Amino acid sequence: MNFTIIPAIDLREGGVVRLQQGDYDRETRYAADPVALATDYRDAGAHWLHAVDLDGARAGRFTQLPLIGQLARCGLQVQAGGGVRDAADVRRLLDAGAARVVVGSIAVRDPQTVIGWLRNFGAERLVIALDARRRDGVWRLPTAGWTQTGEATLDERVQAYAAAGARHLLCTDIDRDGMLGGLNIALYRHLGMLAPALAVQASGGVRDLDDLRAARAAGAAGVILGRALLEGRFTLAETLTC
Repeated sequence: MNFTIIPAIDLREGGVVRLQQGDYDRETRYAADPVALATDYRDAGAHWLHAVDLDGARAGRFTQLPLIGQLARCGLQVQAGGGVRDAADVRRLLDAGAARVVVGSIAVRDPQTVIGWLRNFGAERLVIALDARRRDGVWRLPTAGWTQTGEATLDERVQAYAAAGARHLLCTDIDRDGMLGGLNIALYRHLGMLAPALAVQASGGVRDLDDLRAARAAGAAGVILGRALLEGRFTLAETLTC
């Protein structure tokens, strides 16, 4: 099974940041220039980049379109999201050079619309992002940059998208995101049993190379790396050979 290492760049006000557990008030800002960082990742052997517009995710409109074009021209395949709300947003991102568009809040709130996008744009061009918090024994799905929580459950949405022919699923355990506490491997085992045809990208809390090995053993198709790379817990070259 192929296993893809995907470095992440979270963008806020044009800079590279990381949030702890999705909290905009718990931000760490890094000195790296986004394009220079993406180029470094490419030179280290990465093929994909995960780019998130945090301002857009919170405000409900993607704001980093020119930067996505710059990142795509670095020679990486970019999957980009944050504030994607309609088909025109998807088209603009694809036209700007994104290889895949990540859809989150609308995938939770309006699955029928996103299922239509799967037919119109193709399952390979969309990543369904279902980021979850476990509350009272149930995986709930916050929206609007993880600031609002509705009634939808992770299991319901995963099954619906799998039945509709989705190919790529990104799932973050929000309580672990940015905390360097390790991936929730049980979550990815659960998703693998629930929808074995989906290529699941694991995200949230990677702390060491053993997390990558465990994610692969649990059936994940890839892993998103953010804070651990930015803070030098390991190098991208080490992840590609571990």
